[in-house]
Amino acid sequence: MSDARLTELESKLAFAEDLIDTLNQTVARQQTQIDSLQAQLRVVYQQVQNLTPEDARTPRDERPPHY
Repeated sequence: MSDARLTELESKLAFAEDLIDTLNQTVARQQTQIDSLQAQLRVVYQQVQNLTPEDARTPRDERPPHY
């Protein structure tokens, strides 16, 4: 194998390793965001479950401002 070919392969390997590292960091960051969003969703879901019927009013239940 020629030196030029070996140098080219080493260069491609270094690029691939850098790309894999960047992708791993991105996946880890996204997993942290997903975990945070899931925790927030659980809180919101619990709040919705704890609503009383009085709290669950819709805009249709409200009196218009002209009354």
